Amino acid sequence: MAAVLAISNRKGGSGKTATAVNLAASLAASGQRVLLIDLDTQGHCALGLGVACSRHTPSVHDLFASGACLATALQPTAWPRLTLLPANPLFEHGSGSQQPDLLRQALQREGLLDAFDVIIIDTPPSLDTLLLNALHAAQWVLVPFVPHFLAGEGVRQLARTLFRLASSGQHPQLRLLGFLPVMCDARIGLHRRTLDQVGLQFGVLRVLSPVRNDIRLAESFAAGQPLSHFAPRSRAAQDYAIAAAQVLALITTPPAS
Repeated sequence: MAAVLAISNRKGGSGKTATAVNLAASLAASGQRVLLIDLDTQGHCALGLGVACSRHTPSVHDLFASGACLATALQPTAWPRLTLLPANPLFEHGSGSQQPDLLRQALQREGLLDAFDVIIIDTPPSLDTLLLNALHAAQWVLVPFVPHFLAGEGVRQLARTLFRLASSGQHPQLRLLGFLPVMCDARIGLHRRTLDQVGLQFGVLRVLSPVRNDIRLAESFAAGQPLSHFAPRSRAAQDYAIAAAQVLALITTPPAS
């Protein structure tokens, strides 16, 4: 059964989509069958993978708008073992079904949990039904963040949301995988202090190896290719490969008894 990982941060501009696309590509390159679900209506996962979508392209948001099957929206990519469920940029937040576990039920009902090894969900920053569906469907949550004050506040807001969801009994199996610093520069004092603060608050073992700042990341999205294909020797590509290996080890390790 697939390990389901939500990539989330309540702060916009925190590298969620770049992380989702590049982790998905790195995991697929390592031999995993990966489904990338884009719940963020910006629809940037398709751009990062070079998948052409129009206003008529079936999307994951059709599930919420009309109850459509997810399988009808699956899009192959140019990268072996990597499949995309694209977003609909015209879908209005707050519209459609408000059922918080609709996505989880659809993944189970359509057999997608057995068809893939890893499912990665790129989430919107807003606390609405789409984010709650991602969290209900996921077993793990990975939080990318840019190491400065405002991003640190976004981390704390999401942590409170996860705690409420788990402690309420709605999804007690949901676990925090860790925090991934992105666009990181160890020469900047604020970055170092923010990493230290997150480590102190949540535990240093929950902070994954950072992804360094790299212009090649923006260039790869413009080219419609993940970094592992566009610039495999770039520092961000190397860092995302390390992060993917860390993520895979964590999500495939049996829970302690």
